[in-house]
Amino acid sequence: MSERVHRPRRAVLYVPASNEKAIAKVTSLACDAVIFDLEDAVAPEEKAAARERLRNWFASRPEKTPELVIRVNPFASEWGTEDLLAARACAPDAILLPKVNTPRDIHDFDDALDETDAPEGMRLWIMIETPKAMLNLGALAEFGRDRAARLDCFVAGTNDLVKETGVLATPDRRYITPWLMQMVLAARAGGLDVLDGVSNDFRDLAAFTRECTEGAAMGFDGKTLIHPAQIEPALKAFSPSPEAVAEAEAISTAFARPENAGKGIISLDGRMVERLHLAQAERLLGRAGRS
Repeated sequence: MSERVHRPRRAVLYVPASNEKAIAKVTSLACDAVIFDLEDAVAPEEKAAARERLRNWFASRPEKTPELVIRVNPFASEWGTEDLLAARACAPDAILLPKVNTPRDIHDFDDALDETDAPEGMRLWIMIETPKAMLNLGALAEFGRDRAARLDCFVAGTNDLVKETGVLATPDRRYITPWLMQMVLAARAGGLDVLDGVSNDFRDLAAFTRECTEGAAMGFDGKTLIHPAQIEPALKAFSPSPEAVAEAEAISTAFARPENAGKGIISLDGRMVERLHLAQAERLLGRAGRS
């Protein structure tokens, strides 16, 4: 297993795989990543055409693009196998698996990717959007520590959680905030990235910006988006401050010096800095696009 690469995932835009015009605009967008959606955004009668559209686009994909992810349908669904094969053929940076409930769901999908000889660098993201997933967060996150697994990122599926639990959806998200914090905690335990859920009213950018600010304060790495107008506020909210970036670069540079090779703790500007601070610095630089 290759070493995990930290990369910015501040603004991650869902693009319906059935929307040819939206797909054509992907390379012009400033978002960090794009999720081509074969699941909820595509009607059953359009799924075959959507798969073919993605195959064609990836076959001639531009050299410079955001991180590219394909959200498939649940592996056990009637579309799961065809989605897996199409996504494997497209060779995106990652595949996003929805409706994950237990570690077995990850294990089975990971095995299926291996059976198709998917490249080692193809990562796996999973949706946290069911009550069972919430109850199994710790076990799911453990795959992030397994060097033989592909798991790289949790994605909060807040709309489905609201639907599945019947909890009241309020503008301040007061009733789902404890669940969001649990996702962040589990992701950090597993060394994973974690993305906040979508904000449904893309016209209310003030409310969206508040959610971004709160999500960043909770510890999320970024936010999933449903409209390009949401990209700029998300980038701003989830970007580290210049001061934080400068400090992280100083820590990274200090540990990279030959005289500090192998050291677990060093002195920097009159304070002691440990390797755990280096890991935090590298993560922050990844979020800032400096890794």
